Amino acid sequence: MNAQRTIRDTVPFPIAALFAALLIAPAADAQQDVEFDGFFNVPVAPLGLANQPLGDGPFTFRTGEDMDIRVVVVTNEIEFPWSLAILPNLDMLITTRPGLVRVIRDGVLDPEPVAGGPDSFWTGISGLPGAVHGYQDIVLHPDFADNGMVYLTYTKPVGDQATALGLGRARWDGESLVGFEDIYVGYDGSAGPSRMAFGHDGMLYFAASGGSAQDMDNLGGKVLRINDDGSIPDDNPFVGKEGALPEIYTIGHRNSLGLAVHPGTGDVWQHENGPNGGDEINILAPGANYGWPIVSLGRTYPGPWQDGKGPGHEAYVPPIVYWMPAIAASGMAFYTGDALSKWTGDVFVGGLRYGEIPGTGQLQRILFNQDMEELRREVLLAELRQRIRDVRQGPDELLYVITDEQAGAVLRIEPAD
Repeated sequence: MNAQRTIRDTVPFPIAALFAALLIAPAADAQQDVEFDGFFNVPVAPLGLANQPLGDGPFTFRTGEDMDIRVVVVTNEIEFPWSLAILPNLDMLITTRPGLVRVIRDGVLDPEPVAGGPDSFWTGISGLPGAVHGYQDIVLHPDFADNGMVYLTYTKPVGDQATALGLGRARWDGESLVGFEDIYVGYDGSAGPSRMAFGHDGMLYFAASGGSAQDMDNLGGKVLRINDDGSIPDDNPFVGKEGALPEIYTIGHRNSLGLAVHPGTGDVWQHENGPNGGDEINILAPGANYGWPIVSLGRTYPGPWQDGKGPGHEAYVPPIVYWMPAIAASGMAFYTGDALSKWTGDVFVGGLRYGEIPGTGQLQRILFNQDMEELRREVLLAELRQRIRDVRQGPDELLYVITDEQAGAVLRIEPAD
């Protein structure tokens, strides 16, 4: 006799019938009819928590490592800031989506934009589908103290209907950008979010987002590697390989919004936005493939898994950190100072929104062991309800954060006592 028993064998008939009805009832009947954007096929974001004023601060928070912090508002008068570079004297250069560079001197925002930058293109509301950023990342040359060189990625207009990824450099003379020149310009249509970092090898690594991340004849979904003058290093992994762009360093990425160099190992760390979940941090290796769009740890915006069968990274390099739900990761910094001593060695990642809900931006702190395996992570600044676009460590060993808002802010994180 079959030893298996059915629900009907063990539950009175009316209850068994109810269970059976629940099992076969279509689940969708109980779900909301969610509005979708007809062009981009993504759910329309709810705005109940969005657009909250920051306030003047300072704000004091208790943190998980038994350390109180104070968050000081350096300024909240910059329209949609995107990135910042902190100079040796603690002055700051800040890029903005509208295509401006702003400067903070002695803790005060100069009311006039910095002169000397290139023309750029931007459109759309930050955080919504279709938004295009004008000026993006800004970094200092490793020998900035001697040569004053500043590097900028931006959306370059290349005709009436097209834009391209632009990367240029200029000399900062204390007042303006002098002698700006493009050292790398992608093809028409290559524009997208881009981050930069100088490696310990002196090479400039920068990300190109969007496009066909597995195709070697285009820039989309790649991290690129060039010399500081824009030329291609001879030891790039795809130099001399037919059908491959020689500037490519790694492939298989989605939109890359974080790039930083580990201060001890010299490894280049990259993070990217997944679709609906699946944001991830990767440690880059020359010529490696990180899987997008074939594999992912996220879902598509309408709901199904990205690869149709569930998360995985078989045959591709897996991330060392991932997020589900997504935080819309943006900006990344290794903390190497002692001023915030409980955080020394930790990685900080900005988040624009959590779980596809605007108004839920945050800063995350991630603690790793000696083998770069995650031990714990902490959510910071979520109470401020701001889109965190970038995070950097200053020469004063404090952390600086910028918010991607209409009245965008530069925040300084310091010990509370």
